Amino acid sequence: MKIAIASGKGGTGKTTLAVNLAASAPMPICLLDCDVEEPNAHLFIQTERIQRYPEGVFVPVIDTDRCTLCGKCETICRFSALVIIGKRLLAYPEMCHACLGCMRICPEEAISPGERILGDVVSATFGTHQLIWGEMRVGEAMSPPLIEAVQRMAPDDRSLLLDAPPGTSCPMIAAIRDCDFVVLVTEPTPFGLHDLSLAVETARHLKIPCGIVVNRAEKGNTQIQDYASREKIPLLLEIPFKRSYAESYSRGEKLIDTDPALKKAFTGLWEIILKRGQEIRRAS
Repeated sequence: MKIAIASGKGGTGKTTLAVNLAASAPMPICLLDCDVEEPNAHLFIQTERIQRYPEGVFVPVIDTDRCTLCGKCETICRFSALVIIGKRLLAYPEMCHACLGCMRICPEEAISPGERILGDVVSATFGTHQLIWGEMRVGEAMSPPLIEAVQRMAPDDRSLLLDAPPGTSCPMIAAIRDCDFVVLVTEPTPFGLHDLSLAVETARHLKIPCGIVVNRAEKGNTQIQDYASREKIPLLLEIPFKRSYAESYSRGEKLIDTDPALKKAFTGLWEIILKRGQEIRRAS
């Protein structure tokens, strides 16, 4: 299976859930930290055999001697990465989305492929599991290609657990669009409920089944439970709001090591997810 841990907003506890769920896995898995702008899963895991690979993306290189300033490349580029100013064609690599349209449409073959480094993809192991994360270059604005590179490095012989970027924009969609199931993490606040509804809408648009985990759950506060009931979305787990959990997190510790009861809860969550996977396979 390919399972994503996502949310409509940052700070809900996606990484907390992903790390503890990975550590509770009943079989070898690969955890992918796709929040390449701010990866932090590796801060909670003792990793070994760390390997780092630079990742680049296509950018156009202009041969000014062959370019006739016909303007076809400028017209086809939806992101204004190529602009004719006076008697010169200028390329703006930071605007390029690597569609290769300019290179293919140029009648003079004046455009050749160059490369712009987006950042690094890092691979490591912890126990029988594998952890892969991306580290985007400082100042870089386009994260989806690096997210896709993280996913390409994932092995084919084990289930994947993805820690998706926060929000519901392009980075989050790039992470979850090929997943079998999405676990949406939220908190029982008005902001949490609002952004959860956006994440649910996104998952439904992509036709990906989802379930909800409530982090920092409080007794008497049922707004998330009521929403899940109305929308007929399974409520998978509630993690209580405890000071000891926050202190454990601040020390870089896993919650399952702080509270043995949570170990059982995360094992039960795996059983629910794997059962859902069997239902998906039978349906397909």
